[in-house]
Amino acid sequence: MPTVFASLPLAAETSTALILSLAAVTGAGLDRLLGEPRRWHPLVGFGVLASACERTLNTGQQRHLRGLLAWSLLVLPLPALVLWATPPGLPGGIIDAILLYLALGGRSLGEHARRVADDLARADLVAARQHVGWMVSRQTADLDAAGVAGACIESTLENGNDAIFGALFWFALLGGPGAVLFRLANTLDAMWGYRNQRFADFGWAAARVDDLLNLVPARLTALSYALCGSTRTALRCWRQQAPGWKSPNAGPVMAAGAGGLGLALGGAAVYHGRVESRPLLGEGRPASAEDIGRALALVRRSLWLWLSVLLCWGLLRA
Repeated sequence: MPTVFASLPLAAETSTALILSLAAVTGAGLDRLLGEPRRWHPLVGFGVLASACERTLNTGQQRHLRGLLAWSLLVLPLPALVLWATPPGLPGGIIDAILLYLALGGRSLGEHARRVADDLARADLVAARQHVGWMVSRQTADLDAAGVAGACIESTLENGNDAIFGALFWFALLGGPGAVLFRLANTLDAMWGYRNQRFADFGWAAARVDDLLNLVPARLTALSYALCGSTRTALRCWRQQAPGWKSPNAGPVMAAGAGGLGLALGGAAVYHGRVESRPLLGEGRPASAEDIGRALALVRRSLWLWLSVLLCWGLLRA
């Protein structure tokens, strides 16, 4: 009898691992099937709250500290509440799957990228410029077809990490609360993480925390792109080109992705009326409309790789 009771904690632990891996597959499946909610998306309400908080606190002196306070007030309470309230076992696994679904944006990313590809296929450059402008922060009004395709693929590769793999990584570590934490932090970085007069100080904490949370996921994403694409080229581009990119996490992701696709990306781009000289990424020919589908397929294969690893881990622990 003591032997039986002694084995119960281990059984509970292994069962939790299997439930978590199945929740990951379920959450990714829901994102693929349903996409982001068209109405009442929690992140929309979070964005409204974040904007109000920023208008209130982004004033006066000590804006670094004010930004850190705002980040803490907005990001930390919800994951802590979810961690405290989520029950163990299968009910908790269902909640985790729903939270992961809400944290993922894979289908939305695909819809945006395919819209641009369809515009280019119809030779509707005006619409393609407009729609790729929804995906990137650079100016797109003067891009040619290759420039539009390249910008779309760069965004697809980078947001593969931000919208999918970063959330999956923190989900694997902390379950639903981890996915929520990552998604909220990433949203604040997208809203506040700019090096301009308004956000250089106030958004410092949001940008640095997002860099920290993405440190490992970005490199696992880059490795996934390499394994699921032209591996040697991707690894070489990652090693040689990523250090020159201004973002410590986007560099590995985009360099490996471009190399994995055999494309030449990066280069000069216009931001807020100013031309920025960016390093080249990858190697090969310029991007075309057909390559947008190839980039989405690379992200999709990488997602299957992640889910397979998580499922195998759960089964081995069961």
